[in-house]
Amino acid sequence: MVAHHHPRHHLPDLHHILSFAKANVVLIVAFLAACVTATVVPPDAGYLSYFDFKTLTCLFCTLAIICALRNIRFFTVIAEKLVCLTGSIRRAILAILCITFIGSMLIANDMALITFLPLGYLVLSSTGQERYMAFTFIMQNIAANLGGMLTPFGNPQNLFLYNKFTIPTGEFIGIMLLPFLVSIGLIVLSCFLFVKDQPITLQKKEAARLPAKRTALYLVLFALSIVIVFRVIPYVIGLILIPAVLIIADRKALKQVDYGLLLTFVCFFIFAGNMSRIDAVNDLLSALLSKNTLLFSAFSCQFISNVPSAILLSEFTMNYRELLLGVNIGGTGTLIASLASLITFRQYTAFNPGGTKKYLVLFSAFNFAFLGILAVVCSL
Repeated sequence: MVAHHHPRHHLPDLHHILSFAKANVVLIVAFLAACVTATVVPPDAGYLSYFDFKTLTCLFCTLAIICALRNIRFFTVIAEKLVCLTGSIRRAILAILCITFIGSMLIANDMALITFLPLGYLVLSSTGQERYMAFTFIMQNIAANLGGMLTPFGNPQNLFLYNKFTIPTGEFIGIMLLPFLVSIGLIVLSCFLFVKDQPITLQKKEAARLPAKRTALYLVLFALSIVIVFRVIPYVIGLILIPAVLIIADRKALKQVDYGLLLTFVCFFIFAGNMSRIDAVNDLLSALLSKNTLLFSAFSCQFISNVPSAILLSEFTMNYRELLLGVNIGGTGTLIASLASLITFRQYTAFNPGGTKKYLVLFSAFNFAFLGILAVVCSL
């Protein structure tokens, strides 16, 4: 008799499908949401008006250059040099949080976490201060979510709203400055309250050298992508120039771009566009937003995350000031309020598999405290 080995071939397929689903939960949800609403509002010429091509282009260009900079270890090398200058655990943790905070302003919150969470782990584990691991990771998470709020390119939802409502740059920064400064104050205060000022010694490693020419080239491209975000030059120029340079300089960076995030945006654009054309939904959301745009948008983030909230709710209100505040402070709170929080959770459980429950309790306590204080500050 011939043995049948057919099922074996299907196992890796199922395994690949499951691992893809696990890594792209939000994309799958967005795709399903787009499909479901497309049955209510069948595809037509109106769909073309849903897509914000400028946001997609800016996002693609910025992600590509960040990948190129990460490939030469640009962020890690600079961060390690800074942390080595600190002499105590409190100052070291503060330095890590500052780096994450500023990093999220420049390279977006999820990239800042992917880049700097391992640094936090490295510093704490090499100095025997693992007891601050949960605190540091949670604070890095909050720093990444709130640090990006000041700049239009700091968070994907900012980039979208900045483009959608054509908000003047000065006004944008003016709206976000107070919660931004309060966030810095709260993060620093938390470190003084919860971290003892014990001396530590960090081994000074042989400093990694950055390739000068590449670093200069990528920084010029990064500056170009920021100039495009600020509407100084047309976004089409970036779409042609940046990939053209990277094809020669670092083809791998183009492959590493988070295309899942871009596709997620496309799906959410379809979902939000369709929802705005369903009268009952339009009436309900418009009514809720007219009562209190700030609190409703922050509340919405707790259940469907901040990027989809921004895209969806922008269809139902013209009050971009409160919407902007709401979807930024709304990134704190639940684990799904900002997708970046899931990155932190995954990293923490990878480093510390037994500490999940403790982490979630601490995460909720700190995040809801931050959300409550910032909601009060923004409402004043």
